[in-house]
Amino acid sequence: MTQQTEETIVRNTLLRMRLIDADEFPPIIPLAGGVSSLIARADTRRGPLCVKQALPELKVATHWSAPLGRSHAEIDWIRQVGGWLPGSVPAIIGEDRESHAFAMSWLEPALHPVWKSQLRDGIARSAFAVEVASQLATIHAASANNDVLAQTFANDENFFHLRLDPYFGEVARAHGDCAPMLQQLIDETANNKRALVHGDISPKNLLAGPSGPVFLDAECAWYGEPAFDVAFCLCHLLAKCLWRPESTVDFLACFDAFVDAYLAGVRWEEPAALEARVARLLAAILLARVDGKSPLEYLDERGKDVQRQFALARVRSPVSRLAAIRNDWQSNLDHSFS
Repeated sequence: MTQQTEETIVRNTLLRMRLIDADEFPPIIPLAGGVSSLIARADTRRGPLCVKQALPELKVATHWSAPLGRSHAEIDWIRQVGGWLPGSVPAIIGEDRESHAFAMSWLEPALHPVWKSQLRDGIARSAFAVEVASQLATIHAASANNDVLAQTFANDENFFHLRLDPYFGEVARAHGDCAPMLQQLIDETANNKRALVHGDISPKNLLAGPSGPVFLDAECAWYGEPAFDVAFCLCHLLAKCLWRPESTVDFLACFDAFVDAYLAGVRWEEPAALEARVARLLAAILLARVDGKSPLEYLDERGKDVQRQFALARVRSPVSRLAAIRNDWQSNLDHSFS
């Protein structure tokens, strides 16, 4: 897809959403970073906008298709969460369901740095991890045991094709001895419908805004297992230790702060029961980010092997406490890189 084609697509989408005039040809700048969508900035007469359109085929090394309806799930999630936590999501300016696209407010990068970029540069603030975890717990608590939301976000097919199969199913196909445990994890996660799940709580999808975290890219939104969101984010905080070893102490401090803040906000079930599910999912996600369809791009071969062997051991022999995983991870790093 050429840049000119992308510009034409975005302009036609803006016309259908009535966000530009017929005689308007706004500068359109494709944005990097997304593997599942066309994302661009459009400088319209009314001001800059961010336009996002779901792609039928994800831009990864292996074949990975996903339902285009995920764009509607993302719009619904943003609107729902915006009602609970104003300012924690971009504003939806318009939507074009015909092309599975929508427009949202443009958030100036200088004022809204990406959390992943900060972590890459060694800026790892426990206070920000606390804010992310607290807001995530608020979302889960506000949506827990809600039959209306369960029906609105009954996106089981989306979640299977975007998360359960490309992560755990792909790993099961790569590590046959773990297949029974991973299939059980898929089944239990798919059927544990407790709260509204974002599905991609990754540092690349979080902005450190002037008023707190801003959540992006909710196209995996689903009413299901809240432990998935927690485990997904914690995986990144551990893996960053392999990306930037000199900041390991700070990354692990963020891990600890995140866990404490999130569990403190759990009201809809026993925190210990949820923590045990997070720990089991965390081990599987660590493995999936090496041998699944979406491997972490910044790990070298040595880092991949360290993460792979660590995760395999805990998929085969699960633990129920996150502190055990965190402490074992630190010990494993000390041993592997001493």
